[in-house]
Amino acid sequence: MKLFKYIIVFLIINFGALAIGSWLMDNGPQSHWYINLNKAPWTPPGWVFGAAWTTIMVCFSIYMAFLYKLLTSEKVIVLFSIQFALNVVWNYVFFNQHLVALGLAVILALTLVVAFFLLSFRKELKLKSVLILPYFIWLCIATSLNAYILFYN
Repeated sequence: MKLFKYIIVFLIINFGALAIGSWLMDNGPQSHWYINLNKAPWTPPGWVFGAAWTTIMVCFSIYMAFLYKLLTSEKVIVLFSIQFALNVVWNYVFFNQHLVALGLAVILALTLVVAFFLLSFRKELKLKSVLILPYFIWLCIATSLNAYILFYN
């Protein structure tokens, strides 16, 4: 029962991060600025982003619930908090402020934090570590999209 409560708490926090990020990006992907950028040929259609982030946050919430139940430590809380902040801030930096280079630095840092989660806790979580893979893979794609925009605009 405790695991289920943790899953609910992490779902609320993670989807809250998505909501805050969406609010901070202002008009984001529909803005004149973004629409007129040279985007990578592998940029997915808009609907993919919503589906991807929903899947990612469900998987990541379950991952975090398992991890937090197993290792309730300051290290886990600090890493999660850093991940939360970076995830939210990227939207503001990239979409709202159009600071593409800083956005790339933020998303690279976020990717490294998620990679650290994946690598640091894989022995404890074993097969459950696959739950963080969608997040890591998507961040690799998103980082490449951000980098393309930086280099070709």
